[in-house]
Amino acid sequence: YNVCLQCSKPVIAAIHGYCLVQETAVGFAADVGTLNRIPKIVGNHSWLYDICLTARHFGAKEALEQGFVSRVFDTHEELMSAAQETAKAIATNSPVAVQGTKIVLNYARDHPVDDSLRYVALWNMSQAQTDDIAMSAAALMTKGPKPVYAKL
Repeated sequence: YNVCLQCSKPVIAAIHGYCLVQETAVGFAADVGTLNRIPKIVGNHSWLYDICLTARHFGAKEALEQGFVSRVFDTHEELMSAAQETAKAIATNSPVAVQGTKIVLNYARDHPVDDSLRYVALWNMSQAQTDDIAMSAAALMTKGPKPVYAKL
């Protein structure tokens, strides 16, 4: 999980089957960041105490209801198709903007709003040196196709 967060590129997790968080059942508190990160992802602390302390299983429907996952699909094929569509949609955007957005979202999750606003302002000033902003603005104003962006 740390590697996924530290990677500056988007990471799409398409999980089919079980994804277990059951450290309590085997005798210790989760020590790789699970207990530190899940409360920032899922706002229902009562539910978190329930699943973390009991180590009970829960299904995809419950995970979706609690905000633990963003979408659920009926079949493996639908899951993989949606993951590929998501990757393609992300790939049509500016790599500079995508990378910056992930970095700023991660920063915002762990800092107060005022600090995060200052961070994103500084981040965007540094990114203004790329051609992506001008190309994107021109495409929007002319209602043309999205530009082909340079790779990072």
